[in-house]
Amino acid sequence: MPGLDGKVVAITGAGSGIGEATALLLAERGARLVLGARRSERLADLAGRIGKAGGAAVHIRTDVTRRDDLHALVALARERFGRLDVLVSNAGAGTISPLDDLRVDEWDQMVDVNIKGVLHGIGAALPVFRAQGTGHFITTASTAAFRIVPAMAVYAGTKFAVRAICEGLRQEAGDSLRVTTVSPGAVATGFADASTNPEVRARIAEMRDRIAIPPEAIARAVAFAIEQPATVDVNEIVVRPTAQN
Repeated sequence: MPGLDGKVVAITGAGSGIGEATALLLAERGARLVLGARRSERLADLAGRIGKAGGAAVHIRTDVTRRDDLHALVALARERFGRLDVLVSNAGAGTISPLDDLRVDEWDQMVDVNIKGVLHGIGAALPVFRAQGTGHFITTASTAAFRIVPAMAVYAGTKFAVRAICEGLRQEAGDSLRVTTVSPGAVATGFADASTNPEVRARIAEMRDRIAIPPEAIARAVAFAIEQPATVDVNEIVVRPTAQN
């Protein structure tokens, strides 16, 4: 795929789920990967698998709530590969619960990871993209950014914010940078496990087991956006199971 071969792509939340699937697919298509996540052992294993398959991947422990970690991720891309072409801001927190639970610490975590984490990535990569004269921001949002359901008020609020931030970034990006927001629906990942409310956790897990699509479906959407010609900016992609409302 000429649109991916040789591209340097940094991915946050790369240790599992959508991030892992995206890294594997992009590496298979010739991209060079810079992997970031909190679980270093998962990153090392993933980078090893990519290397054994003939790909190129480096990794660094990355907590998106820490500005310095995002700057280190971008710096690693430039140090090892000489540039950064794409930043995939995929790390997310989904501690879903009703507002009456008053799980305020979990609300704070979702704000810190889902909103501030995206902003930290923009802050780290935007000056590099400007200096290069090219670059692509891809951010994982959610169908919760379009539709609010009970128990997802705070989570949906963070994803609405992500869409707003990315649309503002797109409008400010000019004619040399690209901005894409990918909004997955129910995906077969460990998302349900994050909820500390047993009823909500069971409900999300039941839906996942019944209708969820594989994370590779989201990875293909990311690849599609990257491989477009430089003058084509795919701004929003929504990918959900056909059975999901």
